[in-house]
Amino acid sequence: MSDSQEFRLSLQVVLRDVYGNELLVDAVDRLSGGASQETWLLRLSKGNAPETLILRRAPEGVEKSPDSAAIGLANEAKLIQAAEAAGVPVPKVVRVLEDDDGLGDGFFMNRVEGETIARRILRDEKFSKARQVLPEQCGKALAGIHSIDVQAGDPPLKLSSGLDQLTYYEDIYKSTGACRPIFDLAMVWLRENAPDPVAPVLVHGDFRLGNIMVDESGLAAVLDWELCHIGDPREDIAWMCTNSWRFGHAEKRLGGFGDVEPLLDAYAKQGGQQFTPSDIDWWEMLGSMKWGVMCMTMYESFRSGADSGVERAAIGRRVSETEMDLINLLEDQPRA
Repeated sequence: MSDSQEFRLSLQVVLRDVYGNELLVDAVDRLSGGASQETWLLRLSKGNAPETLILRRAPEGVEKSPDSAAIGLANEAKLIQAAEAAGVPVPKVVRVLEDDDGLGDGFFMNRVEGETIARRILRDEKFSKARQVLPEQCGKALAGIHSIDVQAGDPPLKLSSGLDQLTYYEDIYKSTGACRPIFDLAMVWLRENAPDPVAPVLVHGDFRLGNIMVDESGLAAVLDWELCHIGDPREDIAWMCTNSWRFGHAEKRLGGFGDVEPLLDAYAKQGGQQFTPSDIDWWEMLGSMKWGVMCMTMYESFRSGADSGVERAAIGRRVSETEMDLINLLEDQPRA
């Protein structure tokens, strides 16, 4: 029996606990690679099972780094279930893998139909209506996420303020030995102009195009919860506004598809705090700085030979884009 056949049969045994002994796993296809998480499409038949399921699983042999920001897949599944209860559009978690299953860490969830590729969402005519309603829908979804009560420590999440993140990425930047004056200037400005803190909430941590599923009627599901933490709600709002996540449509501050004001209005009406567009300026600059440092580390990974994939090199070249974004943001700040 091949490894792929053994893997498929192991999945079948686990899923029969959910759907009954008639269930068959007919095919298993890997949808994504990388060292972060695996995503598999499972095709099912017989019993009361759906035609397809998604398995999100940690790669075999890859252990979580002690300083990793990822929260772990079991905790991710808990948060997705809590988000569903809060009215946030998410895939339905079907089952979380257990140690006795012998399949590692992961969980099964329903497949949601839609699109995640940003350039299609931003350009295709079929998503024209979706682009009109997405700002309000994203505001409602973020209000729901930020309302989830995780203060009791279940799941356990790190507290990460804006200044915490600034220090973290500043340390990474300095460790590279690189000299990029725009980064230096931006980090000084961010530290000197940090806004007053607000009550911390559950923060998604990577809320942007690429990590949301969009169909022709708008937001279909919020995906990729692995970077959740306790922090400032403005972080999530500003991350989608960061120019790198507008994918070439810089004139639309919110993700390249809309204005931020409708999101803020919907966010407040749904129970979130009242923010103005200027309230997220600092966080947008932090987002550009963070992504710039991430791009640097990806190039360094390529340069050192740790990861020879061309994707790392291509992303590394985008450091200069973040520098230009930071210049533009700094120039927009009021003069003393």
